[in-house]
Amino acid sequence: MKALTLVLAVFLAVIQAQLWVGRGSIPHVAQLREELGKAQADNDKARARNAQLQAELRDLREGLEMVEEKARFELGMIKSDEVFVPVATAAAASSPAKR
Repeated sequence: MKALTLVLAVFLAVIQAQLWVGRGSIPHVAQLREELGKAQADNDKARARNAQLQAELRDLREGLEMVEEKARFELGMIKSDEVFVPVATAAAASSPAKR
């Protein structure tokens, strides 16, 4: 009877050791869940970026308005019959000029 109790106590100790220290331990599972949350957040950001790029691509394929908008804002291009008037923002106007 004492031998059986000793064997069961050893099995219980081994199971507890695996629960707290082993591969499927509680801290290991918590770490994996944290990594999964980070990966899901990264995937959500990538999905949002992909949706934005797909919308831009669709706009570029459908018409020239998007091409014109990109040329104006990113390259500073203007049409031949337009006059470019730079407008200073409040932040730029309030900062002192460099001498």
